[in-house]
Amino acid sequence: MKKIPFYLEIAARWYVFLMISVYGWAKLFGHQFYRRGHLPEAVKLKTLESLSGFDLAWAFFGYSYPYILFIGVSQVIGAILLLFNRTKLLGAAILIPILLNIIVVDICFSIHTGAMLNACFFLLMTLLMLYLNKERVVEVFKLLTIPGERLRLNFMEVLKTGGLFLLMIAVGMGFIEVFSYLIALIP
Repeated sequence: MKKIPFYLEIAARWYVFLMISVYGWAKLFGHQFYRRGHLPEAVKLKTLESLSGFDLAWAFFGYSYPYILFIGVSQVIGAILLLFNRTKLLGAAILIPILLNIIVVDICFSIHTGAMLNACFFLLMTLLMLYLNKERVVEVFKLLTIPGERLRLNFMEVLKTGGLFLLMIAVGMGFIEVFSYLIALIP
């Protein structure tokens, strides 16, 4: 019986990783949102006030490629961080606001109910993972909020880690740009 929470957490982490990764990569490779210059013909023919909430949201989010990159990369990074015990709380901290935003957009813009229910389920699985790690969550919360508790960081280690993180993002975004360019060449 003691192993049930362990396996439940592993299942939740892997499920959220897989699903959020799919959504993140779909954004990065142009399969979500109406990209500028690539509006569906049915959307092009309508007036702004006659568009559905879904079409308005998809056109708005698709207008800015840097925004799409930011959201897609954030989803992929947050999902990957869930896979490792040392980074699972950071992954959850990245994904919770993203999932809450998705739920609010889905509700406010009348996005398909199935999409909203999926986001709610992903959020519940992420919150379950936090609940199953409540002792560590409380430790982190105390460390961040209680005066006198200090996190001892080596400045050079922080600098190296931050630099490596930025390099990984730059390489990843470069890969995405090259791949997008190559896909655009296909007739």
